[in-house]
Amino acid sequence: MTKYARRRALVVGEATGIGLAIAKRLVEGGASVLLAARTAGARAHAVTELGSAARVVAPSAVEDVLAGGTGAVTAARTGTGTSTSTSTDTPTGTHPDTGTRSGAATDTGAAPRTGTGPRTAPGLRVDLLFADAIPSARPLLPYVEDGGAIVLTSPTPCPDAVRALAAELAARGIRVNAVAPGCIEAPGSGAVPLPPLGRLGAAEEVARAALFLATEATFTTGARLPVDGGLARPCTRPPSPPRLPSGNLEHTP
Repeated sequence: MTKYARRRALVVGEATGIGLAIAKRLVEGGASVLLAARTAGARAHAVTELGSAARVVAPSAVEDVLAGGTGAVTAARTGTGTSTSTSTDTPTGTHPDTGTRSGAATDTGAAPRTGTGPRTAPGLRVDLLFADAIPSARPLLPYVEDGGAIVLTSPTPCPDAVRALAAELAARGIRVNAVAPGCIEAPGSGAVPLPPLGRLGAAEEVARAALFLATEATFTTGARLPVDGGLARPCTRPPSPPRLPSGNLEHTP
């Protein structure tokens, strides 16, 4: 399947399985993916799940990788879950620890321009950015291609904040939307009340909604899409019956 062929995606900030689910669907669709995972164990697991089409790094290494700097930390390919700090003095677009072709964008070694305006220098850029929250996304805005898309993936971004960032980036043609997951099944989570659909959701279902906003909702920006089985559905009550006036009523033919 090549649904996402020639797409370059960055997935950051996820503490749950949602980020990995997004990365898996992108890789399956032919995209090049850079995924940030917080722990060595999570990085090793992601490498196993995603294979060589994705590059998995520690969150602190994301900007180094994008800027073509040194010190990129990649998950070891040995499956031990350890991470290695390496210099990126290897051929363009390769994994420093294997020499194989990286799934990330082409490295030209140029530093990014700060701020949210368009970039004027070449460098590592992505056209899709998935981040859990605006603070995670903001430092990476210079690396997003004009005309790209950003999707926020945690329940917390308020609609006003999503709309504000969308307005800020509209001049660059970058769409900003959010999914608001709720009642999503996670390992080790306790019993929770079920939403109106009567079951817990899966990270894969959140990933599908996020990818719809990123790649198919091409005339949508500033939107926040609940993915919660109806939990956020406004409560509606049936209309109350009309109240009869008190006192005796005369029958009128």
